[in-house]
Amino acid sequence: MLWGDRPYHSLDYELRRQFGRKVYKLALDGGMTCPNRDGTLGTGGCIFCSRGGSGEFAVSSGRYEDVWQQIDAAMEKVAGKVPEDSGYMAYFQSYTNTYAPVSYLEPLFSRALSHPRVVGLSVGTRPDCLPEDVTALLEELNRQKPVWVELGLQTIHEETAAMIRRGYELAVFEDAFERLKRAGLTVVVHVILGLPGETREMMLQTVDYLGNLPADGIKLQLLHILEGTDLEELYKRTPFPLLSMEEYTDLIVECIGRLPGSVVIHRISGDGPKTILTEPKWSGNKRLVLNTIGKKIRENGIYQGKFREIYVQNSVF
Repeated sequence: MLWGDRPYHSLDYELRRQFGRKVYKLALDGGMTCPNRDGTLGTGGCIFCSRGGSGEFAVSSGRYEDVWQQIDAAMEKVAGKVPEDSGYMAYFQSYTNTYAPVSYLEPLFSRALSHPRVVGLSVGTRPDCLPEDVTALLEELNRQKPVWVELGLQTIHEETAAMIRRGYELAVFEDAFERLKRAGLTVVVHVILGLPGETREMMLQTVDYLGNLPADGIKLQLLHILEGTDLEELYKRTPFPLLSMEEYTDLIVECIGRLPGSVVIHRISGDGPKTILTEPKWSGNKRLVLNTIGKKIRENGIYQGKFREIYVQNSVF
């Protein structure tokens, strides 16, 4: 099966299907922090998280009084990359974007959605930062324009979650996922492949788990070791195996084959800012990575869902 010209359900295909045109995600900063940084759960954040809260590509909120100004600045940054008639998703990416009271979130998100070029809202957050009133707000906003909630799960394995200082158990994710779906929201889940101590089978179990839910979307992200993170210190002190490009691209092809066609694959590589990327250095050549994945898909006749029935029967959920 093909989704447009691709053998998997890509984000580009889904956006064109929903909105009838090219839609680009604008990385924004909601001006919030994270319970894993402000002392509520911890002060160091997840061990892989950079100083920018994984929002290095977002336009900073500190320079603008109004979120429309931030959106306009983000549009200007990508103006040469997308058609003039493109729509935009307002993607609040930096840190935890529901870690604030509704009195703060409602005017911020409503104002972003009211921008004439914005067709929807995408909110990056943690499943332990979604109280009922925030979920109710997102449900209401979803009646105006589409709202996606992006949850940073990374792994289903509790031992790994503790090691990376995720700060919540899998049951917390499951509760948040169920409540968001009952509210009619689109849920996208982030996964990191190559976390210390995880085997290939463990990574595939996480992917199978999300395919079995199923999540509406998934982001498959290679583990990046970034300067200034606790992960970098751990790697310097006790080096652990990193995925090679061959291993990673093989793994991605298998992930695609195992996911049901209903799941939108938002990402298959990810970007570690080159200015702070320590390892794996090969990941800095994104075009080569994507071309290698595409070549392996063609050579092996892989399409999304091809191996679904075989692997789900033998998977651990």
